[in-house]
Amino acid sequence: MCIAAGFVLGWALALGRIYGGRFVYAVCTGYVEFVRGTPLLVQLFFLYYGLPDVGVVFPPLLAAGIAMGLNTAAYQAEYFRGAIRSIPRGQVEAAYALGMSRFQAFRHIVFPQAMRIVIPAWSNELIYMLKYSSLAFVVGVPELMGRANLIAARNFRYFELYLIVAGIYIVLVWSLAGMVSILDRYIRVPGLGEPR
Repeated sequence: MCIAAGFVLGWALALGRIYGGRFVYAVCTGYVEFVRGTPLLVQLFFLYYGLPDVGVVFPPLLAAGIAMGLNTAAYQAEYFRGAIRSIPRGQVEAAYALGMSRFQAFRHIVFPQAMRIVIPAWSNELIYMLKYSSLAFVVGVPELMGRANLIAARNFRYFELYLIVAGIYIVLVWSLAGMVSILDRYIRVPGLGEPR
């Protein structure tokens, strides 16, 4: 869920930084720089432990989801912005010459190519978010790491349990990387993104 929310917000931030006016650019840039400049753990603590001081209370799972969604949006925004900027300006100018509007040029020319270009960076972010989910246990979300801690506290088999958790994460990461690799091969366009 946080990846999907980050995807939508990331595109909005990237578009705001590229096509927005001064105010929109400043807001989007400020958000991206602030979030990328602070650790995810601090953001998670702020949402779960800090906001209740001003009357805003989130359940642990929701706080973790919001923190990870807002965090990944900032990183995805930079991936999308880089992908958009990598499209040769001449293609957009040719679209305008053919009578396309700015929106049509983006939809038919820029967006499809940017999505293909961004897949490797986006797959890294997907893997990072999977690994960062282990931070959710610090606010009481019973995820994989939290469960391992509970079991280890009962039987004092920390080494074995953490080794199992590491193995599970490796299998999950390899599976995600494999799925993204299949997606990349499926939508790859010959010549796009290859060295000239």
